[in-house]
Amino acid sequence: MRRSHFFTSIAAVAVLLCAAASISAQVGQLRGHVLFKQADGTTIKGAGAQVDVYRTDLPGSFPTKADKNGEFVYAGLPFVGTYIIAVSMPNAQPMFRPNVKAGKDTEYEIILSPGDGRRLTADEAKKLAAGGAGGSSSSGGGSETDKAKREEMLTKNKELEESNKKNANINQVVGDAFKAGNAALSAKNYDEALKQYDIGLAADADQPALLTQKTLALKARGVDRYNAAIQMKDDDSNRAAKAAGLEAAKADFKAAADAANKAAELLKKVQEATDPNEQKQQAVNKYATMSARAEAMRLFVTKADPTQADAAAAAFQDYIAVETDAAKKSKAQFDMAQMLLDAGAGDKAFAEYQKILAAKPDDPDANLGAGLALYSTGDKARYQEAANYFQRFVDKAPDTHRFKNDAKDILANLKNTENVVPEKMTPAPRRKRP
Repeated sequence: MRRSHFFTSIAAVAVLLCAAASISAQVGQLRGHVLFKQADGTTIKGAGAQVDVYRTDLPGSFPTKADKNGEFVYAGLPFVGTYIIAVSMPNAQPMFRPNVKAGKDTEYEIILSPGDGRRLTADEAKKLAAGGAGGSSSSGGGSETDKAKREEMLTKNKELEESNKKNANINQVVGDAFKAGNAALSAKNYDEALKQYDIGLAADADQPALLTQKTLALKARGVDRYNAAIQMKDDDSNRAAKAAGLEAAKADFKAAADAANKAAELLKKVQEATDPNEQKQQAVNKYATMSARAEAMRLFVTKADPTQADAAAAAFQDYIAVETDAAKKSKAQFDMAQMLLDAGAGDKAFAEYQKILAAKPDDPDANLGAGLALYSTGDKARYQEAANYFQRFVDKAPDTHRFKNDAKDILANLKNTENVVPEKMTPAPRRKRP
């Protein structure tokens, strides 16, 4: 009896397993991801996009939403069915993919373009997929207005589908170029890095990330060329090569500034994301671009074109606005003031040093910078104030400071030629003890 019951149980389990296999064979998985190419040309993940799966051979609607990465998965769809994937999201033109089958282990990519955010109904999607031939009537397929609307939708979606194919190819080229360029940049092969970035930019010229990386490669190559040139002996045998090296470096600094400025302008036009993860990524991208741009503009102004000092100062202000590290922010303020001083903009440099001294009145370098800024103007009426700053620097700077003796020499020259001596510093008022 036990043996008979045992074999009966085995048979029952076998039947159940066969039934389960039969059931599982009737359904399949449908998966894919959504991308949104924005008006500025940048592509983001279609986080939260509405994904409607419509069955076309039988009635059936299977709505879902893409996750924060723009990915969607719909499990349990009858594999014998034929489907349309219709995708929509705010500020996007709806897009559909017809003749889709479940359980094919295919990941469908849907790329949206800017639009009105409309969501396709099942009827609209089926008519579009069928070439506008659905819903006939005795008059031959609806009113002329309906026909015109269907034709317009068909035209737009055909254009979108062609655009999506093109964009998919562009995204592949851009991604490969970005990866290869970064590898070359890390290896300090700047020529190869620039070659790869230019391949990507030829496919899509409005890619801020590529432009930012190109800025870094141009800046690094320019610095190498500049250092190599200035280290050459200044004699007849090297003079031509030295001049050519400096010109090549200046050309790199200018190209770096141009690429950085374009990247910054593109990022400023990007609509702020609503998804927290996308917001973080936007902040990272903006920081990378603004920091690279500030340094590129500093080199361009101090080594190539001092007339662009105001543009460089604006670039520094943009960088300082996104910098959260206090030490880096302070350094950027000093670099901006020094850049203005090097460019011959003494008054503007003095104004920036004054901002630093307002927070750190005894800072040696800020006092030295303020004195040099006033002295560089050549306005003798300001020599007294310049001497005061120089003296404060001498008093506060350590003896090891490399410019301390220079400051003493300037003070001696002011005394001997202009009869200007530093005024006694007024000590800061002491707080009374409670």
